[in-house]
Amino acid sequence: MISHVFVGVNDFDRALKFYSAVMSELGHQLKFCEPDRPWAGWMAAGMPRPLFLIGRPYEGNPAEHGNGQMVALLAPDRSSVDNAYATALANSGSCEGPPGLRTHYHPDYYGAYFRDPEENKICVCCHDPVTQ
Repeated sequence: MISHVFVGVNDFDRALKFYSAVMSELGHQLKFCEPDRPWAGWMAAGMPRPLFLIGRPYEGNPAEHGNGQMVALLAPDRSSVDNAYATALANSGSCEGPPGLRTHYHPDYYGAYFRDPEENKICVCCHDPVTQ
């Protein structure tokens, strides 16, 4: 259903450092990085889509975070949620909700919420039950 998600940033170098760390924790790989443009994109291993992109807005105006907008990134397991959340906070992110079950969504929804250094709201979640 989704081809790509683009998150506008003003400080590309800071955003690249932040998202490189978070995406690494989730097992996503950098598909491209063009600092002169500036923009970068990540993908799940072996999957051409969807892409997660960051960059300065094309029309040249400052990027602004939106109220009520959030991007949710899929994690392979609950420990990846925990690690991505900790990595986000260690790289200038801020907490919007620590890792944990959110059973009001469904019994196995495990997620964490944070904002990137430019206040974009990000969720990292896993929908799978714990396996023994």
